[in-house]
Amino acid sequence: MAYLIEKGKISTFQMGVIMYFMVGGTSTLLVPSIAAKYAGQDMWLSPVWSSLIGCLNVFIAWQLYKIYPKTTMIESSKIILGRILGFVFNFFFLFRLIYDMSIIVREYGEFIHVFLSKTPLYILMGSLILVCSFAVLGGIEVIARCTQFFLPIVILFFFLMIIFIIPDLKPENMLPVMENGLKPSLKSALFINEWFVEFIYIAFLFPLLKNKKRALSWGSISVLTVMVTMVMANFVCLFLLGDITEKYNFPVYTVASYISVADFVEHLDGIVMAIWILVGFCQLAMWFYALSLGVSQWLNLSEYRPVVLPLGLLIILFSIWIAPNFESLVASLNTAFVPYTYVIMSFYPILLLCIAYVRKWATQNKII
Repeated sequence: MAYLIEKGKISTFQMGVIMYFMVGGTSTLLVPSIAAKYAGQDMWLSPVWSSLIGCLNVFIAWQLYKIYPKTTMIESSKIILGRILGFVFNFFFLFRLIYDMSIIVREYGEFIHVFLSKTPLYILMGSLILVCSFAVLGGIEVIARCTQFFLPIVILFFFLMIIFIIPDLKPENMLPVMENGLKPSLKSALFINEWFVEFIYIAFLFPLLKNKKRALSWGSISVLTVMVTMVMANFVCLFLLGDITEKYNFPVYTVASYISVADFVEHLDGIVMAIWILVGFCQLAMWFYALSLGVSQWLNLSEYRPVVLPLGLLIILFSIWIAPNFESLVASLNTAFVPYTYVIMSFYPILLLCIAYVRKWATQNKII
């Protein structure tokens, strides 16, 4: 059980901050480019539609937890589906978690490689994983305190970047609004959903809360905060770059490079990298923790720490193997990766919840 493997406890606010970093960390790096590709000047609308599936997944995770308290989704699925089926389906769920984390590690590795171009990519990714592994070995409380400490720094930088770039923004770039109706923004949302469906991982945190009274509220607040961050990032990229936003791999970084205040505050490339390394650490630490906890529960281990370093090595290998270059990686997010995401991250949790309701009803009526 989760409470036997992890003794640490966190508050509902810390849970919300962790989920904000876990889901929203890479969103500002890639979402503006993907949204611009499919929605054009309506790119700012796409995160609004996508946030609905985020709220749905938080609700599903909470309902599963209410039916099977003190369990994560890995554990409750064993009860719902049975030992054998639960083992099989949990394998695919955890494989998706490994695959996701490998993509995120590769994204941050490619981003840092823009600055440290002579450093081998695997060294950059390996260093990030090594640092994150120390936080994971420290437990959930260490991760929670790190995210809580770094949150004001990240928010301050994000708002300062927007303030400094205001003189160069052209709001007319968003016109005409919904020229082709809702279809472009809805199509874009289908791909941006890949971030919001990840809120199902909040199921790993519910058993670790000190007070669960506002758990659902803070989960929903976290979804809305990620949505607002994406909308603001999309607006800034759209207002500055216009219809060429989709041509940049990291549009927000491009925006930051435009900052120039009185010929004094300019060339903030290094600061941008430093801030996103902080974000990457917070995000990957929680992903790594969820993966380690999930694998240990899948294998019925009494401790998750022995699997941390082996999983770290596996993730580095996956992140190298996953795509030959960054362009191929982004293309995979827009093609074959999408159906797999919906099946594992949306349909599977909904199926679990439906079966759980049926089992609960049958037990109450003494049918089984």
